[in-house]
Amino acid sequence: MATGKKDKKLKNYKEKILVIDDEKMIRWSLGEALRGWGFEPVEAATASAGVASFEAESPAAVLLDINLPDGSGLDVLRKMRQREPDAVIIMITANVLVDETIAALRGGAYDFIGKPINLEELHVAIRNGIEASRLRREVNLIRRERSQQFSFDQIIGQSPAIREMIAMAQKVAESEVSSVLLQGESGTGKDLVAKAIHYHSNRADGPFIAINCAAIPATLIESELFGYEKGAFTGAHGAKKGRFEIADGGTLFLDEIGELNLATQVKLLRVLQEREFERLGGTETIRVNLRLVTATNKDLEKAIAAGEFREDLYYRLNVFAIYVAPLRERKTDILLLADHFLEKLSREHGKNIRRISTPAIDMLMAYHWPGNVRELENALERAVLVCDGQVIHGHHLPPSLQTADASGTVTRVSLKEAVDGFERDLIQDALKTTRGNRAKAARLLDTTERILNYKVRNLGVDVRRFRPSENGRRSARRPDVPEETAPIERAVNE
Repeated sequence: MATGKKDKKLKNYKEKILVIDDEKMIRWSLGEALRGWGFEPVEAATASAGVASFEAESPAAVLLDINLPDGSGLDVLRKMRQREPDAVIIMITANVLVDETIAALRGGAYDFIGKPINLEELHVAIRNGIEASRLRREVNLIRRERSQQFSFDQIIGQSPAIREMIAMAQKVAESEVSSVLLQGESGTGKDLVAKAIHYHSNRADGPFIAINCAAIPATLIESELFGYEKGAFTGAHGAKKGRFEIADGGTLFLDEIGELNLATQVKLLRVLQEREFERLGGTETIRVNLRLVTATNKDLEKAIAAGEFREDLYYRLNVFAIYVAPLRERKTDILLLADHFLEKLSREHGKNIRRISTPAIDMLMAYHWPGNVRELENALERAVLVCDGQVIHGHHLPPSLQTADASGTVTRVSLKEAVDGFERDLIQDALKTTRGNRAKAARLLDTTERILNYKVRNLGVDVRRFRPSENGRRSARRPDVPEETAPIERAVNE
């Protein structure tokens, strides 16, 4: 019964149009026209009454006379725009003056119509204004959703390596740095970092255009990047914009930049230097304003030495470099990621899986993850699909995560070994940050230096490799300690 009344109410719903004009006959005639077009008119004869009705009724559009008995329609326009920036306000006046028209349009009026009013013209203006407002709201909603979807909060991890990476990426997003290089192994999430930088920058309203350089044949990559004109090559039956042109005002993400051939590298270098290019087969110079984010799993310095990558292009791309650590260097994040993927994948596949068993956790912690975060997600998706209960067990995980002895018995890393590995990684990260200073490392880990020394000794952490080097070699003792006393110094430190 209640549902039927609700459906009937929605069916009879009409968008409200607010008419603000001091002439009663104008209000009546516009009201009749609006009813005929399927709208519900709301009338106001003064500026103050119009503002009050605007706040109370939330109309889809406003027809506003510029001359009112208690004030200017331009003042009413400003007040309404302050309260609702996307409001559709159409100004109406008997005397169309250039200065007033310019002031109204600058003030945010959607359109300006003179008296006597052409009803057909007014109907088109109202319909177009409401549609444009609806599209703006939808676009803003999508932008907010994208911003949340690709926020830095969506990058899972609490390890020092991931926190440092996020802090650097946030600084880049807030800056006007034109070129960013993301370095790291495949599957570490470099694409997520690129999107987070874009959607938290001043370019978030612009496009985010991504292209995988390794996925496009060398013969086509240039036309994909820079576009082409009709007849530029066989099969070019019309002009086409390239990714640089499409990304103007936003961000262009070139993944696997190390796979570009040398000829395309030369043209890319020129674009980065001049911020302009020509389409293939074209003569018109096209200028672009964008941020270029590139990513690679290659060691570009080795590629330069091998003659596979241009050194001058490398320095152009490497304006701001961010390292995305592999999963094996931030094992403290594995359980966080596993919990995140378990919840997400269980929901997507309609399962009710609550947790991962301790032996399965041991396997996750012991594995070296060559495919990084992407491999972890794939492993858990397989486990979710084959699991018929509420707990993920070791046999649900891929065989690559299991180790077997000669008899075929599956062996697992003990919980103690997993915890020891977890603590060892944390301590090594802290010592690396403090350059081997145990007192500072203890404060960073929120523990005492005595407990840290105990952990260092029992976990076999080599503190010496984190100390500052001398003459290119790491020093195992202080420079002021004589050689003959070094064993005593080491004993004290150990």
